[in-house]
Amino acid sequence: MTSYKELGLVNTRDMFAKAVKGGYAIPAYNFNNMEQLQAIIMACVETKSPVILQVSKGARDYANINLLRNMARGATEYAHELGYDIPIVLHLDHGDSFETCKDCIDNGFSSVMIDGSSLPYEENIAVTKKVVEYAHQFDVTVEGELGVLAGIEDEVSSAVSHYTQPSEVIDFVSKTGVDSLAISIGTSHGASKFTPEQCTRNADGILIPPPLRFDILAEIEKKLPGFPIVLHGSSSVPQEYVKMINEHGGKLKDSVGIPEEQLRQAAKSAVCKINIDSDGRLAMTGTIRRIFDEHPEVFDPRKYLGPAREALKEMYEHKNRDVLGSAGKA
Repeated sequence: MTSYKELGLVNTRDMFAKAVKGGYAIPAYNFNNMEQLQAIIMACVETKSPVILQVSKGARDYANINLLRNMARGATEYAHELGYDIPIVLHLDHGDSFETCKDCIDNGFSSVMIDGSSLPYEENIAVTKKVVEYAHQFDVTVEGELGVLAGIEDEVSSAVSHYTQPSEVIDFVSKTGVDSLAISIGTSHGASKFTPEQCTRNADGILIPPPLRFDILAEIEKKLPGFPIVLHGSSSVPQEYVKMINEHGGKLKDSVGIPEEQLRQAAKSAVCKINIDSDGRLAMTGTIRRIFDEHPEVFDPRKYLGPAREALKEMYEHKNRDVLGSAGKA
């Protein structure tokens, strides 16, 4: 077994307490390759932001658990090399079973999510409690989930959204012992988070999504004052990258995300972790498509992965400074 402390990582406990008190959210950026990881660390060191490195079950299978463990160690050493030791968490996103969570804990993850949200309520409590009991033996923090987000993210998919019921949160948290709670208030997984029928269109024909259910968030805050709340499916789907992809051979129709001003509003509340995955995929894919289209002679991966990494870095710096409010909090 490898403890996350051997890798220079931290869990989320102190990080979340500071974020709730300070009215900002910790960025939780998904990665599955070196360039994505480099961009995250460079951006967070530059902005002096704490960060959660997120790995989905699919990314874990893609990148290999042994490589991921050592990439996390490299991330902490890279931040030190860049001149600022930011707090870094390695987190399993949407763990689908006790066995998956256990394997990640045994391999150096400092935080895990057990997603039992699609199970009957009592089964969700049972599997979440089992993960918590194992994780807390090793000072690993655990995120649970109540409510179901629509959309698709790796193996996680749902055709419809089910809002979190505020009446259940006290019971769920007290029975499971989770350290944070992911809720559903209208965010959605993927780059096409809403159907055209759910949205309005502005003068440019861009879809405008329905507002988040801040009333549900407020009710949950009343019932769990100061408790760390997490938002999944919170990419903003930058339209410049959707346009770039479509102008250079892609086909993303009616892609729309969560407006950044709504995420900033959420970050000022008890929402202390905001998950961002699709935005990184869009920035990377758009940049690579543009280079392939404009420079068909290029075949050195550094010539397209390097600019994609820089686009990611700039976007993450913007998220930290202007959306999540985490800049300067490390």
